[in-house]
Amino acid sequence: MSGPPAPPSTGRGRLTLLVGAAGAAVLVAVAALAFSGAGSGRASGVTDPEAFDLPALQGGGRVRLDDFRGRPVVVNLFASWCAECEKELPAFARASADLRGRVQFVGVNSEETGDGRGMATRYHLADNGFALARDINGGNGSGLHDALKAPGMPVTVFYDANGKILVRDVVAVSDATLRDTLRRLYGA
Repeated sequence: MSGPPAPPSTGRGRLTLLVGAAGAAVLVAVAALAFSGAGSGRASGVTDPEAFDLPALQGGGRVRLDDFRGRPVVVNLFASWCAECEKELPAFARASADLRGRVQFVGVNSEETGDGRGMATRYHLADNGFALARDINGGNGSGLHDALKAPGMPVTVFYDANGKILVRDVVAVSDATLRDTLRRLYGA
């Protein structure tokens, strides 16, 4: 015994089926992006502290430690939620402007949950000579931060002209301490 006959096919039924299939395809694509790490800080690059290669904070460029060989580098990891970062960034911006061409400053937006680009703009970091990057991977876009074994934020790393780490500070750096460290390490 067979069931009742299938209803005749209508244009409205086919349209409903097509809309449903398209909706399902969109849901599958969104889920695939979510589970592939898109939007969670997953990106290509290197988070080794002595060989980092990170995406630029804005645009499609890269920020690589190797690009600065031949001059000292100061890397500051910051996040928009970090109150201590807010306190220290004005001094870093001034030092970067004062030492432009002699010491390269790099800002790395790490562990971000807000607007790191807005913070960098507010302190005029790029205008003052900073190269700006976005941390990748790790638990929350924190691969370089994690590789530096930093317990929190902010983090500042001073490199020699060959890319070797000289000093790693895992606390906020005051203007006086920053100037003293720059003078002691680089004669600047």
